[in-house]
Amino acid sequence: MERIKDAQVIRLIERIGEHYRTNISNRFLRPAILQLQLDKNTWDQIEVLTEKIELFRYQGFHFDDLYHQIAAGAHFVSVARHGIIPVLKSKMNAPAVGQEKVLRDMAANNFVHNLQVFAELINELYATLVDLDKGGSRGEPPVYTQMPELVDITRQLVGI
Repeated sequence: MERIKDAQVIRLIERIGEHYRTNISNRFLRPAILQLQLDKNTWDQIEVLTEKIELFRYQGFHFDDLYHQIAAGAHFVSVARHGIIPVLKSKMNAPAVGQEKVLRDMAANNFVHNLQVFAELINELYATLVDLDKGGSRGEPPVYTQMPELVDITRQLVGI
């Protein structure tokens, strides 16, 4: 199977990882995020997508691996929208004063927007991969058409 070494894909994955680490899984939000009801495989796939790019930057990515990571990211977005947004501030009740309190409140207040940006970046990666997948399928069905977990990916990311 051909590996993806597309510069646009690599840049998108880097942006996704940076955004996730800075705005979603930061020191203020991580304790609340880790309470989401997601299985270990989903967490592992998110970790690979957001933190392990160095493992794949030069050797390339496999379509199916990236699609699994995208599906995990979309599932995370969907669960976070319904499971944490309504109760985020109450889950962030650790005492804080001064600058720490301001930063914590900013993280909580911007979480909805930052989650949406994360979803948009994942969706952009998915669309880019689908285009590459279709272009490189050479008469065979593209990989994404063979993965049932991708059927409602746009609904999970857009939140319809």
